[in-house]
Amino acid sequence: MRDTQPRVVQMVLAPLVFGTGVILLWQALVTGFAIEAFIMPAPFTIGAEFASNLQNVLNGMSVTGRNALVGLLTGAALGILLAIVSALARVFDQMAVPVVGALSVVPIVALAPVLYTMFGAGAETARQLVAALAVFVPVYFNTLKGLRQVRPVHRDLMRSYAVSSWQATRVVTLPTALPFVFTGLRIASSLAVISALIAEYFGGPVGGLGKSITSAAASSNYGLAWAYVLGSIILGLVFFSAAVGVEKLVNRRPG
Repeated sequence: MRDTQPRVVQMVLAPLVFGTGVILLWQALVTGFAIEAFIMPAPFTIGAEFASNLQNVLNGMSVTGRNALVGLLTGAALGILLAIVSALARVFDQMAVPVVGALSVVPIVALAPVLYTMFGAGAETARQLVAALAVFVPVYFNTLKGLRQVRPVHRDLMRSYAVSSWQATRVVTLPTALPFVFTGLRIASSLAVISALIAEYFGGPVGGLGKSITSAAASSNYGLAWAYVLGSIILGLVFFSAAVGVEKLVNRRPG
């Protein structure tokens, strides 16, 4: 019980106190220096806009979240699968690394309009593919690094039992790589939301937080624009927390 109380203070109470202090300081600075809304709206104004437009914010979060989720699952599955193939086949690894490295520097601002042209401006496919690409790269590299952490003595033991490459991967290599896989997934969970959000700026169907932010800012409703930004932050935290929760669930599973 004594150990639990300091942990609760550290993980819950301290961030709440710090966050409240930052918000109050922000409000005081905006009010005291009469900062214009187009530079920085007051947090109380943002909160009021968020509450009064809650349904619209939730609708935008639903669209962006769905695209980010499809991209996250697709990119993560491909990243893990290709990392396993790279770990098993050195030739494939040598061919894949420069390609994946090139994909990691593809700018979303250039890719999104091209994908809208390919799949149509009325489809969500382009946004999902942009999110999948952003997810694929960190998951691939982190998974591949994890797959290479198996100690030589464990590999020798598997060979002594004459197990196949896939059996050794499933029994020894994948469990060893799990911490690295989840590191990639934690990074990718936030990237999926950010990428889907950015892709919404460059066309596609009406809907999503990105479109809502640009529309509100274009009409000089800066408080509402920041309310949608707040919705984006909440959505990103939900994705990140879900990734952390899945990791803890897997780690608690009895071996």
